[in-house]
Amino acid sequence: MKKNITFLGIETSCDETAAAVIQENEDNSAMILSNIVSSQIKEHEKFGGVVPELAARAHVENIDFIINKALNDSKLSMEEIDGIAATAGPGLMVCLTVGLNIGKSIAAFANKPFVAVNHLEGHALSPGLENKIKFPYLLLLISGGHSQYLIVKDIGKYEQLGTTIDDALGEAFDKTAKMLDLGYPGGPNIEKFSKLGDKNFYKLPEPIINRAGCNLSFAGLKTAVLRESKNINGDLQLKYNLAASFQNTVNKILMKKTKEAMRQFKNKTTLKEEVSFVVAGGVAANQSIRENLTLVCNEMNFKPLFPNLKFCGDNAAMIAWAGIKRYKKKLINKLDFAAKSRWPLDPTARYLKGPGLKL
Repeated sequence: MKKNITFLGIETSCDETAAAVIQENEDNSAMILSNIVSSQIKEHEKFGGVVPELAARAHVENIDFIINKALNDSKLSMEEIDGIAATAGPGLMVCLTVGLNIGKSIAAFANKPFVAVNHLEGHALSPGLENKIKFPYLLLLISGGHSQYLIVKDIGKYEQLGTTIDDALGEAFDKTAKMLDLGYPGGPNIEKFSKLGDKNFYKLPEPIINRAGCNLSFAGLKTAVLRESKNINGDLQLKYNLAASFQNTVNKILMKKTKEAMRQFKNKTTLKEEVSFVVAGGVAANQSIRENLTLVCNEMNFKPLFPNLKFCGDNAAMIAWAGIKRYKKKLINKLDFAAKSRWPLDPTARYLKGPGLKL
C-alpha cells in the first residue's frame, strides 16, 4: 500500500454540501489539501429548520461546483486521488443519495476504490485530522440528530455506553431558540444570547439525571422552556435569562453524565494512563460546554480533545479521513451500497427511542 494515501470526501447528509481532499502522510498524520463547505442556512432560516426537499435540491445544484473546487484547491488531478469516500448515512435520505450517488459515479468512471462512510464515524475520527490519538478513547457525540457516549476501540469498532432516549442535544438547542424567537441556527444563537442572561434565574428540570447509567433526555427540559416562554411577554431580559438557564442546565446534565461515562470507560478498559475524551459533532462548538467538560476531564484524569470549530459541524474532511482509515483496513464497499437513514455505530446497542420505552 502507498505511503501517502489521498482521498476525495463527499458529504451531503443534511444541509451542508461539502467536499474535501485529505492526504495521510507517512507518519499517519493528516494533510488537509482542501475542505469546502457550502452552507444552506439562508435557504432554511425562514422555516426555522431544515426542509429536506429544499436541501436536496440545493445539493444537486451545488455538488459539481463544490467537488471541482475541492479538487482545484488541492492542486491534484483525479488520477492522483487514491479513492473516493462519501457519506452513506445516517441522515436525510433525499440528501444522502445526492452525495452518495455522485461519489459512486466518480469512483466507477475513474476506476477508484469506493468507501461508504458512516457520518457518525466521521465525527468519531475527526480529531485525527489535527492530533495523533490512541485507541481506545471515550467519545461524546453531540449533534442535531445524535447524542451518545461511545468507547472508540478501533476503526469500525464501537461500544455505546449511553444515548438520548428522546431529543438529540442539537435538536433541543434549535427548538429552544425557536421557542424564544432567537433565530436559526439555534445553537450558536442560544450561546450568544446566554451571555446576556442570568443562568440561575430559572430552575429547570434535569431529566433522568439521577437514574443509573449515562443515557440522556432533553424532552422534559424543552417542555419546561416552552412553559416558561409563554410568560415572557416580550421581555428581552427574561428571554436571555431563559436561554442562559437552558444552557446552564444542559451543562449540569452533561457534566454529571460524562463523569458516569468516564467511570464506565475505566471499568471496561482498565487503562492506567491518561485517556483521551473526545467531544465531537456540531454542539461541540459550544464554548461553555467545552469549558465545563474540560473541568470534568481535569477531575477524572482524562485528556480533553475538541475538534477545530470547522470540523465540528458537517464537513467532508472527516469523511475523507474516515475513508482513508477504512481503506487501510481493506473495508472497501461495492458500488451498490445503499443509503441508510439510521446507521448506529454500535449495531448491538438497544434503540432507545419511542413510546413505551422502559429504562
